[in-house]
Amino acid sequence: MSTPMVVTIPHRLGRTEAHRRLEEGLGTVHTQLAAYTSSIEQSWTGDRLDFRVVAMAQTVTGRVDVMDDSVRVEVDLPWMLAMLAKRLEGKIGKTGAKLLTKR
Repeated sequence: MSTPMVVTIPHRLGRTEAHRRLEEGLGTVHTQLAAYTSSIEQSWTGDRLDFRVVAMAQTVTGRVDVMDDSVRVEVDLPWMLAMLAKRLEGKIGKTGAKLLTKR
């Protein structure tokens, strides 16, 4: 098993508002991923989201931890998708920042 890919996204929203925005924005993320995935599962426990995504016959699991001043996304990539890690880090960072931007 490879080392998890970790992306930390800073915010100034506080834990409760950041959690609300992420939960609200996941529908949009699911829609964007639908063309590439065969299955998406997610489960919130407090301020932690555990997820499992099946894409290109590969299973990706991970966690999102919402904290007072940042969100930490940890993704376990199978070796076949690990070569896309840098590209995925950028995409996760941009999408997360967009969801957490003050409106």
